[in-house]
Amino acid sequence: MRILVVEDEKEISESLARRLRADKYEVDVALDGEKGLFLARTNDYILMILDYNLPKRDGRQICKIIRKEGIDLPIIMLTVESGLEDKVGMMDLGVDDYITKPFSFDELMARIRSLLRRPKHIEREIITVGDLIINKSIFKVKRKNKEISLTRKEFMLLVYLAKNKNCVISSEVILEHVWDMNVDLFSHTVKTHIMNLRRKIDGGFKTKLIHTVICRGYMVAAKK
Repeated sequence: MRILVVEDEKEISESLARRLRADKYEVDVALDGEKGLFLARTNDYILMILDYNLPKRDGRQICKIIRKEGIDLPIIMLTVESGLEDKVGMMDLGVDDYITKPFSFDELMARIRSLLRRPKHIEREIITVGDLIINKSIFKVKRKNKEISLTRKEFMLLVYLAKNKNCVISSEVILEHVWDMNVDLFSHTVKTHIMNLRRKIDGGFKTKLIHTVICRGYMVAAKK
């Protein structure tokens, strides 16, 4: 289990890392907002401890960016702010919990354990990839305000790829997650649905979102 600590005060970040490692967590530490954002985007963490005041990018900016990108990572914010408006503002950013500095490490560890005991976060209803907007709650897909009609299976496939955007997913993994156990693993089901999605999603647009990676699988990404 891997936790990301983004805290520019080295004494605090090192103490946090030691305590978390003592509790059998793996820990990555970033001392500024740019590195923290990069790590949050490119690695798989169970939780992020994020300081509000950081060099290069502050905690508020990091929260806004990763929530906009659909990264559903539990976040505990460290902050010196204690006013009600500040706390409400943090929750509006998508922060799951917060603790005010100076804080007790025991209290922070209790909050971490409490957060990790919660049922898996409800997935966000809106997924975006470039100019593509997927609304899972109403089964709508739009690209540059053009509504795109998909079959139920095409929609499920697109959602799965978009949730894992910028990652190459093999046909076998797609079959396991999008189709049921009775599907023929040797059929051309995935290839056929990808072709249909590519025609509907990328047809008429200069920037292609659905990509085939030879001998590896498929990927949704807003590559130029």
